[in-house]
Amino acid sequence: MTHDEIIRKKKEFIFDCATTYYKDPLVVDHAKGQYVCDVEGRQYLDFFGGIVTVSVGHANEKVTTKIKKQIDKVQHTSTAHLTEAMVALAEKMAAIAPGRLKKSYFTNSGSEANEVAVITARMYTGNQEILALRHGYSGHTQLTKSMTGMSTWRKAGLVPQAVVHAPGPYCYRCPYGLTYPSCELHCAKDIEEVIKTSTGGSVAAMLAETIQGAGGFIVPPPGYFKIVANIVRNYGGLFIADEVQAGFGRTGKKWFGIEHWEVEPDIITMAKGMANGAPIGCTITRPEIADAYKGLTISTFGGNPVTCAAAKATIDLIEEDRLMDNADVLGRRFREGLEGLKEKYEAVGDARGMGLMQGFELVKSKKTKEPAPDLTNQLMERTRSNGLLVGKGGLYGNVIRMSPPLNITKDNVDTALGILDKSLSEL
Repeated sequence: MTHDEIIRKKKEFIFDCATTYYKDPLVVDHAKGQYVCDVEGRQYLDFFGGIVTVSVGHANEKVTTKIKKQIDKVQHTSTAHLTEAMVALAEKMAAIAPGRLKKSYFTNSGSEANEVAVITARMYTGNQEILALRHGYSGHTQLTKSMTGMSTWRKAGLVPQAVVHAPGPYCYRCPYGLTYPSCELHCAKDIEEVIKTSTGGSVAAMLAETIQGAGGFIVPPPGYFKIVANIVRNYGGLFIADEVQAGFGRTGKKWFGIEHWEVEPDIITMAKGMANGAPIGCTITRPEIADAYKGLTISTFGGNPVTCAAAKATIDLIEEDRLMDNADVLGRRFREGLEGLKEKYEAVGDARGMGLMQGFELVKSKKTKEPAPDLTNQLMERTRSNGLLVGKGGLYGNVIRMSPPLNITKDNVDTALGILDKSLSEL
C-alpha cells in the first residue's frame, strides 16, 4: 500500500484515539539497528525506539535468530502448560533483579504488569488503598488509568479504584515552590501526610515510576525513594517500582533505575525494552508476596514462548555487550550536549534524564516557565524533516523525550545533537 492508502485505511478502520505524531503521519516500512525507513524510502535516526522499547536496535540478528528458532519449535501454549523458554526467562529475571525478588508473573504489557502488582499487594497486605504520583503514567486499563496522574490520559468515566495521588518529585515545577536541596525532600516526607489525610490510615502499596515517562522524563532527586519506601512500609504497604520505561540498563550502569536510589522494592513491574519490541510484561516479587496471590488465574499469552525467547535473548545481549555501561557513557555525552542547547536557546527551560533516557522541556520563557506545546510540535516537525525521530510527553505536551537503542555510537549521539541544534535554530 502507498503512504496515502495506509493513512486512509487507518482513519476508516482504527480507533481515532490511537493518535500519531506529525501533521503527516510517518508510515514505517522497515527498520534496522538505529535507523527507521518510511514507505517512501526516507531514512531516519531513531532516538525514541518505539517509546523506550527498542533496547538493542531494530531487527537485531542476535535476537531475531532466537525468535525464529522458537517459532519453528513451538509458538504458543498459554500458562496451562510449561515451556523451557518461560522458566529460563524467569530464572534469568531472578538472577538480575535486586535483592530477594525471585518469582515472576508474565503478561503482555506494562499495564497488565501493574494490574498484577496491585492485585498481589492487596492480597498480601489485606489493605486496599493504593498511592500513586501526580504526573505518573501507569497504563490504559481501568485500574491503571485510575493510577495515572495526568488528566490527558484519564478520560473514560473512571470508576473509583481506591487510588490516592500524592504530589510528585517534579523539581523543575515543584508543587511546593521549593528548591532542591534546600527543600529537604519535602515532597517525599509529605507522603506521610497524604496517607494520614487522604486514606484510611493504611495502604496496600505505592506504585511509582522510577523516572516518570509519559510525564516528561521527570527524575526524582537523590534520597527520594528511600524516604518514600520507608513511609509506605510503616503504614502497612508495599513499595512497587514501575520500571516499564527505566528498566534493563536504560538508565546506565544498573539493570533497573531504582537501583540508583539504593532501594530494594517489594515488587518491580516491567515491559517495553525487556524484549526489544516483542509484547511482554513482567511482575517480579519476593516468594512470600507472590504466594499470597490466591484463586485461579491464567494468562493466555503471558509467558508466550516466542516473546520469552525474545526477552531472554535481549537481556543476554545487554549483559554480554555491557550495554548498560554504553548507556551510561553515551548518556553523559548526550546530556552534556543537551545542557549546551539549554544554555543556547531561550526555549529550552530544563534538560533532564539518566543514561539513554534523556529529554528537555520547552517553554515560552525561562523566567516564567510557561509551557510551549505548540513550539514542541513545531520542533518535532523540524527534527523529522532533518532526519531524526524523537518523542514528546509531559502534562502539557511540551517535553521532548529521547530513548535510542542502548547500542548506539558516539557518532549517533553527535549527529542527533547536531540535528536538534539545527532544528531549534529553524523555529
